[in-house]
Amino acid sequence: MMKMKSISASKASLVFFLCQMISALDVPLDSKLLEELSQPPTITQQSPKDYIVDPRENIVIQCEAKGKPPPSFSWTRNGTHFDIDKDAQVTMKPNSGTLVVNIMNGVKAEAYEGVYQCTARNERGAAISNNIVIRPSRSPLWTKEKLEPNHVREGDSLVLNCRPPVGLPPPIIFWMDNAFQRLPQSERVSQGLNGDLYFSNVQPEDTREDYICYARFNHTQTIQQKQPISVKVFSMDSLNDTIAANLSDTDIYGAKPVTERPPVLLTPTGSTSNKVELRGNVLLLECIAAGLPTPVIRWIKEGGELPANRTFFENFKKTLKIVDVSEADTGNYKCIARNALGSTHHVISVTVKAAPYWITAPRNLVLSPGEDGTLICRANGNPKPSISWLTNGVPIAIAPEDPSRKVDGDTIIFSAVQERSSAVYQCNASNEYGYLLANAFVNVLAEPPRILTPTNKLYQVIADSPALIDCAYFGSPKPEIEWFKGVKGSILRGNEYVFHDNGTLEIPVAQKDSTGTYTCVARNKLGKTQNEVQLEVKDPTVIIKQPEYKVIQRSAQASFECVIKHDPTLMPTVIWLKDNNELPDDERFLVGKDNLTIMNVTDKDDGTYTCIVNTTLDSVSASAVLTVVAAPPTPAIIYARPNPPLDLELTGQLERSIELSWVPGEENNSPITNFVIEYEDGLHEPGVWHYQTEVPGSQTTVQLKLSPYVNYSFRVIAVNEIGRSQPSEPSEQYLTKSANPDENPSNVQGIGSEPDNLVITWESLKGFQSNGPGLQYKVSWRQKDVDDEWTSVVVANVSKYIVSGTPTFVPYEIKVQALNDLGYAPEPSEVIGHSGEDLPMVAPGNVQVHVINSTLAKVHWDPVPLKSVRGHLQGYKVYYWKVQSLSRRSKRHVEKKILTFRGNKTFGMLPGLEPYSSYKLNVRVVNGKGEGPASPDKVFKTPEGVPSSPSFLKITNPTLDSLTLEWGSPTHPNGVLTSYILKFQPINNTHELGPLVEIIIPANESSLILKNLNYSTRYKFYFNAQTSVGSGSQITEEAVTIMDEAGILRPAIGAGKVQPLYPRIRNVTTAAAETYANISWEYEGPDHASFYVEYGVAGSKEDWKKEIVNGSRSFFVLKGLTPGTAYKVRVGAEGLSGFRSSEDLFETGPAMASRQVDIATQGWFIGLMCAVALLILILLIVCFIRRNKGGKYPVKEKEDAHADPEIQPMKEDDGTFGEYSDAEDHKPLKKGSRTPSDRTVKKEDSDDSLVDYGEGVNGQFNEDGSFIGQYSGKKEKEPAEGNESSEAPSPVNAMNSFV
Repeated sequence: MMKMKSISASKASLVFFLCQMISALDVPLDSKLLEELSQPPTITQQSPKDYIVDPRENIVIQCEAKGKPPPSFSWTRNGTHFDIDKDAQVTMKPNSGTLVVNIMNGVKAEAYEGVYQCTARNERGAAISNNIVIRPSRSPLWTKEKLEPNHVREGDSLVLNCRPPVGLPPPIIFWMDNAFQRLPQSERVSQGLNGDLYFSNVQPEDTREDYICYARFNHTQTIQQKQPISVKVFSMDSLNDTIAANLSDTDIYGAKPVTERPPVLLTPTGSTSNKVELRGNVLLLECIAAGLPTPVIRWIKEGGELPANRTFFENFKKTLKIVDVSEADTGNYKCIARNALGSTHHVISVTVKAAPYWITAPRNLVLSPGEDGTLICRANGNPKPSISWLTNGVPIAIAPEDPSRKVDGDTIIFSAVQERSSAVYQCNASNEYGYLLANAFVNVLAEPPRILTPTNKLYQVIADSPALIDCAYFGSPKPEIEWFKGVKGSILRGNEYVFHDNGTLEIPVAQKDSTGTYTCVARNKLGKTQNEVQLEVKDPTVIIKQPEYKVIQRSAQASFECVIKHDPTLMPTVIWLKDNNELPDDERFLVGKDNLTIMNVTDKDDGTYTCIVNTTLDSVSASAVLTVVAAPPTPAIIYARPNPPLDLELTGQLERSIELSWVPGEENNSPITNFVIEYEDGLHEPGVWHYQTEVPGSQTTVQLKLSPYVNYSFRVIAVNEIGRSQPSEPSEQYLTKSANPDENPSNVQGIGSEPDNLVITWESLKGFQSNGPGLQYKVSWRQKDVDDEWTSVVVANVSKYIVSGTPTFVPYEIKVQALNDLGYAPEPSEVIGHSGEDLPMVAPGNVQVHVINSTLAKVHWDPVPLKSVRGHLQGYKVYYWKVQSLSRRSKRHVEKKILTFRGNKTFGMLPGLEPYSSYKLNVRVVNGKGEGPASPDKVFKTPEGVPSSPSFLKITNPTLDSLTLEWGSPTHPNGVLTSYILKFQPINNTHELGPLVEIIIPANESSLILKNLNYSTRYKFYFNAQTSVGSGSQITEEAVTIMDEAGILRPAIGAGKVQPLYPRIRNVTTAAAETYANISWEYEGPDHASFYVEYGVAGSKEDWKKEIVNGSRSFFVLKGLTPGTAYKVRVGAEGLSGFRSSEDLFETGPAMASRQVDIATQGWFIGLMCAVALLILILLIVCFIRRNKGGKYPVKEKEDAHADPEIQPMKEDDGTFGEYSDAEDHKPLKKGSRTPSDRTVKKEDSDDSLVDYGEGVNGQFNEDGSFIGQYSGKKEKEPAEGNESSEAPSPVNAMNSFV
């Protein structure tokens, strides 16, 4: 094989190139070999440089490495040795360098802040990790401030400041109202990048008291809330009315109407500003303007265009977003704000700097003793990064001397290395914006040759096809490979063989005499070894009698032949197809050894029949058409295919053309429509006929174009409507002269099969296309967009060449040119290929999940940088799986589900989720090589759904007037069950339904006794469960009450009516204070029932305490309770055994701290009490006067009409609360209230409510003061087994869905 390389450079460049070639010693991925070879350590996994950890969880600092022998690990902290054995909270995983810091024992994560670095060491060197900066995340409290209401005139601009607390990482800011709904934004009202809310001009509808800024800290999953901000907009109409009411008719009054104003920039201020951004980041520029009408923002780049495909406009075009910025994006960006009255602008001068990035990262070197090599470390950045070298983690300047090593800036040159030269080198490229650290080892190995191909491996090929015989090897120095044929044969040389760099011997055209034993010999200066393999060349499979075209009448028999010849050692299989599909399943089709017979032919049998012959090495096929025609009613003219043409003659012979003439054969009653001319190349493909051209049936001569270096023979086939004739006898042969190739190979491609190679393939020229003997190909390549010259190599008549040692997934320019003994073909066109792909390096970031409903979620992610894909981006895969059901807290192993999103999509839908469940997901990028690393697992929860039907409903124990119902809970509750709904109605003898009765049953009940039913009556029951979302599907049953004992029906009481149901107590509610609680309930059943209240400390095993309720009241006050304690309570009826309500939980308020201000000493409170006392005195006087006049004052009716449903007056006789009503529980909240309508403490107009700051009874806060739950009048204690509370969903979850 002849190699041609075109390299024009200095002598030094040539030496450098040769060193690179020498150092490219590959270690095969053979498991047995890898176990035996020594190798310096390589860091395989490490934590990110800037590692922000959750202060509530253990800190895991990753450091994994491989090497032979396995490396040991050590750590430094803040530049000094970190002795892990002396810290009981720190452990290192076995066979790993990963550290685990246990902070669950009261240790603060802040104690382990610092800079950590891992070292992996064995006898061949030491590799080091990046500097890993550990910082715990922080979510500080909002600074308490007093906010004054904003009074703004209509049309003016307004800015509501957020000023969130500084956290780590910075929080996500959003504005909501007190109903936890996003505040609508538009071109007029929008949120700035700093979190402030900007109004270009205010309108009357902007008036509200609940502008609330929220800060979400993702790491700790907490949300901080700023105090509500009040905005009051005064419209000109209302202001004019006010002025008019206070002035006389003669006064001149009237506020100015809303004045339109030209734009003024609210942010940024001034006419110019500066912005510095780093290469690869996202550039965000913002302009927000005031004005009336609302200004429109437009962006331009001075002296250039905004980059296409990377420019996006957000926040109603107020924000310019440019992704993946580069130095080319440096320049002046102008935002222009315009409305009907004018315009203004601001110029932002953008400078793009760059942290270091790799141009050429150092790569591992495997050398043999005495060889040379180089390590190259090239990086770029802005400013230009400085390069420094370390060896085994020590600066090279103070490392032990190595005479074989010379440092030249960004290159280390190795000369005549020895085994002691093995080490791990670190290259550090740094500037003021960051650093890069890369480990690359130099492994000096002295290994005798080894052949990895199995001994006596058998290769089988078909004659005249290529044969590839493997000889996989390894050795250091790199062994030389020689091939021999036979036991004592000579070394193989010459153009009939191709010797590949990986040791493979290729015989481009194997013949029968190529069969035999082949010996591969590998030798270097440390020894030699050899291996024998066997090659067998088999005869090709040939169809010697092919199926022929048939025209068959209906109901006749058709037969196709397929006679084959094959190598006796190969077992062929014959398959028949009809129209490229399997034969119909019909007994009329009979398949014989050499034929196919179709009995009783029908019109459906029309089609193409193909005979396919397969062996383990080759496959051949032949086809014929069956035409079914109607049987002639009477004898008719016989139509047949024409006879073959006669007397073929060649005249007018030239180098590239010749004239062929012939005499037509008999037409057989069907005119000849055309003639088909075929040719045979007796030099390259003897016995194979190819289509040349065809001419009309009236023409008997044709001028044929010829190719050089072809030994032509021609034949002619006549065609009529019935079919084709047999071919004519061949013409005499005509050999054309040789010439340069006219064309180059087609379908040239460059696709890498490994990360470090480029496989160049093409479709070889056919034999007659070679135009002469000695056909070869000149393969040329060079890296695209790099100032490099073409590298060329000439190969034999093959269709593939492999370039080794390429960078991963870089573009190459490729061309393949044909040549023969007479010269080259025309200059070929260039194609673009890529070297091999490698697995992606980076996981998608900023994975966000938006739960749409209980079974569907939408996932978003940021696309990974294209340079980290290291291959053709195929898409993203989302792995998601169910962790547990929130209603049952049961964990089980569930198969992960995978959804693939093609292309550069950044979002996708997750269907088929289970309601009220916890899920995890991660996202991975996919290229042609495979999947990249997974993003951190993202946890999300689906909301509640409606439950399935109860698992069963049984009706037992029928009596005269009662039935017992038993049921099972739903198989799939899909949430927290709130109750069961039972509906029933009687059915008379004509199957007509009576009135429907509905009962709501507590969720913790599983049976029920229905009393006061009609005897001997059939009832139909409808039963279903419900969650807070709604009711599930129902199940139905029917049952009959029994007759009386005498068998005589009693008179019906109230025909068609169902008697009152069993007594029950429901809707037990509590209103708790510091040392007492008001208990109220609803009762259904017989009158004059006596009640009692039982209570105890929640979670305690002590007996219930019992209090008797005087009379038949439906409320009671529990006194003498302990402040800040959770209690359980239930209500029962005297005389009804086992009849009690379900349990309810409440918590008393904490004891008031001594530092709290005594409200009785406050002036405003004293004034309020005086006003109340004065009103009461006036009321008593009026009542007394009306009483003396004999009139009646309907106090009771007025109290009932105007009573506050949530706060009732105290009775004077026993100090208890008045009767409680929840009739208005579901009314909308009063404006300004942030308390849900569930009988909780309301916040009216006071900005100093303790509820806002976590000091009152009903607020729920973390220890750090962060908002974690909704304000509630009662707080249920979390169950010991971790079951979900039956309270309404937390607004934190509601707010998470918006972020």
